[in-house]
Amino acid sequence: MSDPARCFQVQDEDEGQRLDVFLAAQHPETSRVQIRRGIDDGTAKVDRRNRKASYRVQAGQLVEFALPAERPSGPEPEPTPLSLLYEDDAIAVVDKPAGMVVHPAKGHWSGTLASALVYHFKQLSTCGGESRPGIVHRLDRDTSGAIVVAKTDVAHANLAAQFHDRTVHKEYLAIVLGCPDRDRDLIDHPIGDHPTHREKKALRSEHASSREAQTFYDVEERFPGFALLKAKPRTGRTHQIRLHLASIHCPVLCDKLYGGQSRLTVAEIRMRCQQKNLAADLDPEHTLLERQALHAHRLQFTHPSSGEEMTFSAPLPSDMQNVLVALQQR
Repeated sequence: MSDPARCFQVQDEDEGQRLDVFLAAQHPETSRVQIRRGIDDGTAKVDRRNRKASYRVQAGQLVEFALPAERPSGPEPEPTPLSLLYEDDAIAVVDKPAGMVVHPAKGHWSGTLASALVYHFKQLSTCGGESRPGIVHRLDRDTSGAIVVAKTDVAHANLAAQFHDRTVHKEYLAIVLGCPDRDRDLIDHPIGDHPTHREKKALRSEHASSREAQTFYDVEERFPGFALLKAKPRTGRTHQIRLHLASIHCPVLCDKLYGGQSRLTVAEIRMRCQQKNLAADLDPEHTLLERQALHAHRLQFTHPSSGEEMTFSAPLPSDMQNVLVALQQR
């Protein structure tokens, strides 16, 4: 639990200070990092409104702040069920459900894949640090599918080298809004930090944060207003597939960040398909999907111990399958 909130009134001599600087002066025994963490977690209010660390306080304003509770050095074990595609002494391959964060981060300190791994496995690699036991690579919170986990540091180092050398082959299935004008293509656009939105990435070719990014896609099936794509990223940038598909005007379905939509109902699918009787047995307001329609379907790599080429497939989750069934009934 956080400490009880304390209130401070901004004095004339404090006017114009950054909020984090002002609060650090009120808590000399607390590190600036912990102050910033509390602000990021929303425990700081200025005149009852949440403000960022860079906010400049004004004389007479009332600042409320509660020191955040100390966090454990690593994820706490949690008995969350895991769907295992494979397991041996060196690795495990997990079919991660949508909605599960891979490792602890701001706003997501519990319910993570890392917490489930700590509970289920006696040994995990430590190469990723205390907060990421066994984690070699990651999937976005609302992306489902296959992810490989290392149980030993030797296996972790080997797998990390394969990801670095781009010898790991990843294949995703995505349902998108709109239809690409080509049956297959390579999207080759560098990706960097978004200039104004810290949660997003952007296509940027000449910026310090820019990195090359390539995604090859195939159109698996076309529908009126929608398409099922197979995406094969050649690089592994944050949000790469989502951003690249949005750049060709075919954003991943229900991708709120890059497509502006977070929910798909029967009524909307009928409207886009121009089929009033589509899914006639369902209420028009029935929700078919509430997360980005992106699934890590296939993962291929070399086993770090045996050297054997291994391929794993994660079945399409029911929510994406239900959308496809509705589209195929058109």
